[in-house]
Amino acid sequence: MGSAGEFPISLDRTGGATLPAQVAAALREAIDTDTLRPGEPLPSTRDLAERVGVARGVIVAAYEQLVAEGYLLAGHGRGTVVHPRLDRARAAQGVGDPDQHAPETRAVAGPLAPGTPLTDAVDRPAWRSAWRHAATLAHRSAPELGDARLREEISDHLRQMRGTRRSPSDVIVTAGARDGLSLLLTALGTTRGRALVVGVEDPGYPSLRQVAARHGARIVALPVDADGLVTGELPNGVLDVMIVTPSHQYPLGGSLPLARRRELLEWAIRTGVVIVEDDYDSELRHVGSPLPTLAALDDPATGTVVLLGTFSKTLSPALAAGFMLAPAGLRRLIEPVRFDLGGPVSAVVQAALARYLAEGELRRHIARMRRRYARRRDLLSERLAGQAGWRVRPMSGGLHAVIELVPGGAAEERRVLERAAAAGLGAVGLSSYWEANSVAGSTGLVIGMGGPDDAGFDRALSVLRGVLADAERS
Repeated sequence: MGSAGEFPISLDRTGGATLPAQVAAALREAIDTDTLRPGEPLPSTRDLAERVGVARGVIVAAYEQLVAEGYLLAGHGRGTVVHPRLDRARAAQGVGDPDQHAPETRAVAGPLAPGTPLTDAVDRPAWRSAWRHAATLAHRSAPELGDARLREEISDHLRQMRGTRRSPSDVIVTAGARDGLSLLLTALGTTRGRALVVGVEDPGYPSLRQVAARHGARIVALPVDADGLVTGELPNGVLDVMIVTPSHQYPLGGSLPLARRRELLEWAIRTGVVIVEDDYDSELRHVGSPLPTLAALDDPATGTVVLLGTFSKTLSPALAAGFMLAPAGLRRLIEPVRFDLGGPVSAVVQAALARYLAEGELRRHIARMRRRYARRRDLLSERLAGQAGWRVRPMSGGLHAVIELVPGGAAEERRVLERAAAAGLGAVGLSSYWEANSVAGSTGLVIGMGGPDDAGFDRALSVLRGVLADAERS
């Protein structure tokens, strides 16, 4: 049984707490204090019940609660273990991570933590075949700008999925969106001779904002509404770079209308601002097809839009691979920096991705994922319907959902977050995504729709509904 088999549990049969709650609290404390560690097995419910002197149903109830909270992981034929993902969550708090202050990494790992995609569906024969093929090419080294075949396949993928017609030479392979932004900021910093000024959507995705701050940039908050960035209020003569999510604004979910996209491009050309288009989870739409990128409207030679994409949300964060699509004028600044710093993605990873894309498997995988996320979205709406104290914000796609509190307020958000944290759900406060332009109605929860299996996700939603109901009654 490992160390968990000898773990002492003391019960107070005269106290007010139920026996399952006491067992769950003891195990939760042991995990939080590292007495029980990620991946370690727990005794069977029957063995622990005999040792503690309670009915087996007491232990079953305690284990089910901790599975729903994300502390434990149960599976047929493998017993119950401390959830291995908790180890990654602790590692994410390490010094030097550009995202260590972001809401997603501040949250306790849990079944509803935002930023965690579904990864179980990728393990299929085509995926394993791609890696076997890549292993035969392990002796090769990847060029600094990326494997030629992978750049070609990414270019073709963007043409078919995102309406972006660019040549493979426009593509630079990166270790993800943060690496791509860091590369761009380094290149621009060498030409401007001063600290850059970077505009960010407010509220907006915190990860890239933190990368810019680590580069010494001054951050300027730009307001958004239900349709995305408010392009009619952009400043002149202030910004060097702007980071936007036009296809699926994070976290509010708006899609920038065509008129605003054109207005944004005209403004960028007039002011000389470089637009960073963070594509994030734009391919994972629940309704309709993915929208064309902003880069599709830009000039491939003299344009101003740099598109950043990643395979972390569609395939797996473990890949640490993505891409940058940049017009020729900007590539002349970026490519020398990449040659100096070297390519960050191994040749094996690039070869596997190239094979996977060439066979059309990524498009088929994305189609499967859209259906799964759509079902989860429907389940979330069903489980949280029928209450006046909160509402699920409409979303057309993506990996997360926003639950707005009605009438809201900072105090109410804190109460809900405290209860959600105690339940181990991993939800994040909506107000934490604002840089400066927080407005009425900006409080609530941001939750992820990846994480556990479907049954675990359903249980977590039931726990969340109880948390929201308790907070409303108080």
